[in-house]
Amino acid sequence: MHSMPTPMISIPVDPSNPGQFFACCGLLELADRLWVGAEGWFENGHFCILTKDTTGSLSQMLEAAQSIRLSMNNAECNDVEPGEGDEDLSGEVYPLIIEMPINLRLDWWKDKSIKTWAGSMDERKIFIAMCHAIEPQYEDPMNQGTVVFDPSVNVSSGKRGLKRKKREPFYFDARRGANAWSIDVGFSPDSLAMTTLAYPAVEALCFIGLQRCRPKPTETPRVFDYFTWHYPLPIATIPMAVSGLLGNGDGFRFENAFRTDQRKHKAFNPATPIQRS
Repeated sequence: MHSMPTPMISIPVDPSNPGQFFACCGLLELADRLWVGAEGWFENGHFCILTKDTTGSLSQMLEAAQSIRLSMNNAECNDVEPGEGDEDLSGEVYPLIIEMPINLRLDWWKDKSIKTWAGSMDERKIFIAMCHAIEPQYEDPMNQGTVVFDPSVNVSSGKRGLKRKKREPFYFDARRGANAWSIDVGFSPDSLAMTTLAYPAVEALCFIGLQRCRPKPTETPRVFDYFTWHYPLPIATIPMAVSGLLGNGDGFRFENAFRTDQRKHKAFNPATPIQRS
């Protein structure tokens, strides 16, 4: 039996939270693009990464995520704010191109079954706000909770500055999804413009991770399976492991559930364990 290597990076993760799981996939994507040949795996409630570059660190990865810059291509298209659910009528999907500090095209939400937001929400603004809110020195990034604001508006001190706009997350993190319905809390926090915590590293890295790694559809609409793995794998093989075709890890099932009575906005709900077939 081979001994497991000592990871260079290890962070606490709840694999039954689909947002955290796919954020780990995004973290490995980022690590591989910063240091080619990175490998990752789940072990005892942690996600572990091994890189060939021995100087690689978690703070470097989080700094890279915080500093992400998007190409301005299609920016005007993304800035258009149609009515809720309008994108479902047009069928248009405008990709986001990360041009710094890595290069990556993001357009996975063409698959609307795993998309959580509607036409009134701008994925470009949400993604950049979540990236900007990441704390690079935070050693437990999946549990960094904070109120997230748009980074583009400067507040002038001593003057009547513009009030920063709160930015709501994608609702990938199941801690938000599980309590998203107004009936769950007795009122609508959004309607009252209340500030509520988001988990920016989970939201931003999950948005990256879903480009390569998708949950496996089941026979029930909007219900998906995914699987962990317990030994080091390179990024190219991760989609097979996520779908249960490779690896020896645990299986989970979750719903991308409607969170509003208009049935336009959705949220990832907490997953439940399943047996590998």
